[in-house]
Amino acid sequence: MIICKNLHKSYKSGHRRKDVLVGVDLEIGKGERIGLLGRNGAGKTTLIKLIGGVEHPTKGRVIRNMSVSWPLGFAGGFQGSLTGLDNARFIARIYGRDYRELRDFVEDFSELGAHLKQPTKTYSSGMRARLAFALSLAIEFDCYLIDEVIMVGDQSFQRKCHYELFEKRTDRTLFLASHGVDIVRNFCHRAVVLDQGKAHEFDDMEAALALYDTF
Repeated sequence: MIICKNLHKSYKSGHRRKDVLVGVDLEIGKGERIGLLGRNGAGKTTLIKLIGGVEHPTKGRVIRNMSVSWPLGFAGGFQGSLTGLDNARFIARIYGRDYRELRDFVEDFSELGAHLKQPTKTYSSGMRARLAFALSLAIEFDCYLIDEVIMVGDQSFQRKCHYELFEKRTDRTLFLASHGVDIVRNFCHRAVVLDQGKAHEFDDMEAALALYDTF
């Protein structure tokens, strides 16, 4: 289980601080698929980064009793002067994976070809997202954090992403932030709606979507 206890997150904005999350309490159980909804700027990406450990809360804490991915598609951790393959080697060392197996998966899934031998600082945002997505899926986690990146690439790549997440890993926990109402309705068991820094949980998906539609 993942437990968010009284999460607050604020950022400095000029001479003031902007509150993004205010007292978020949330529990994510093993095997659950939860949709995260909210208008632009509601704090969806911030909450996912806090759960993934990419950022730290201003107040409160996140308790993780399962392995959690970094946000799928998040490329902020890449060392830009290293090639895509060098970054893959680094990830393999951190997680104790066989580099050759991980490399083979990344080469096949990312479809980046010769670009994998070039520094990631030369990549377009789409290429970086492809590499980050491939590296995320090359490591088996109990919980996958997804922030809209399933829309990366062409339709063929999107179909591969859907298969890896929604068909191949049916026993894993998914926490999915998306503006795609159909994706949340079709693939999630329940929903969390962020509004004015607060998290509203719904077991009834249609009730969650009805609230989201009012924004």
